[in-house]
Amino acid sequence: MAKISAKYEVLYIINPELGEEDIAALVEKFKAMVEAEGTLTSIEEWGKRRLAYPINDLAEGYYVLMTCECKPEFPAELDRVFKINENIMRSLITAIEE
Repeated sequence: MAKISAKYEVLYIINPELGEEDIAALVEKFKAMVEAEGTLTSIEEWGKRRLAYPINDLAEGYYVLMTCECKPEFPAELDRVFKINENIMRSLITAIEE
């Protein structure tokens, strides 16, 4: 039988050169996307942190970690939106085993 919903951990890094308002708007946008498609369990804004290696000549990034429960089709759509947005430096979506 196919799963109706699954748990996921979503980590993404935002370009730190954006202003605080723009970063907050991006976090809110992705939070709203997840809430529209499933249940947002938690969201942690880790803030600016040093990257392991430079990305686009930047040494820092603004990290955000979300855990959510949604349909198995949704992470592919979320990943597509992350890749389209030029202010998202990296993203990782991981299924959490129960």
